[in-house]
Amino acid sequence: MKKLILIFVLGILFNSLSAQEFRVNAYGGYIFKDQFNSYFSPSSYYNGIIQDGFRWGLGVEYVIPRKGGLELQYLRQDTNAPTIYQSGNIMNGDLQSTDFDLGFNWIMLNGTRYIPVNEKVEPFAGLGIGMGIFSIKNPDNNTQRTSTKLAWNVRAGSNFWVSSNVAIRLQASLFSAVESVGGGFYFGTGGTGAGLSTYSTMYQFGLEGGLVFRIP
Repeated sequence: MKKLILIFVLGILFNSLSAQEFRVNAYGGYIFKDQFNSYFSPSSYYNGIIQDGFRWGLGVEYVIPRKGGLELQYLRQDTNAPTIYQSGNIMNGDLQSTDFDLGFNWIMLNGTRYIPVNEKVEPFAGLGIGMGIFSIKNPDNNTQRTSTKLAWNVRAGSNFWVSSNVAIRLQASLFSAVESVGGGFYFGTGGTGAGLSTYSTMYQFGLEGGLVFRIP
């Protein structure tokens, strides 16, 4: 009897392991503009636009078919932010304008629910949490700062399998960083800095494509 139970348990474990798979996901896509503004003191403010651009990245995903996946993802975007800012007495101070250089690094842990339609079409939806590491540089004086923030994302789309191990991935995504945890960027005297800000939140909406490689 014990042998039968052991064989039964081993059979379940074998079926579970054989049903699991690993995937490597390659991403690339267009990220839309995002306007931001903030009053970080009674007499100072900034107002600017994070320009649109290209974002790329990779993800390694552990998948249980017809259940879901868990992915460790890295994404990178380089862009710029033309900004008008002022520090000091608003009535007497002069407005300043700088086109800041920005670098975005997203490191995310994503959960994804797959709902296969057939062997070729695999819609999905998911969300993730992680951190954003952002760098900002003032090209006027070469000052530079970095800031790390709690980040989250939501996404939805579909994989289209062109072979047993390769799929084309199409998705829409929304990324954001939580300004109140870990601080935010501000623009003022000296041109750039990093400080606590709860008044301006970044939302990055993107339309992306990519390739999915199923690891045998």
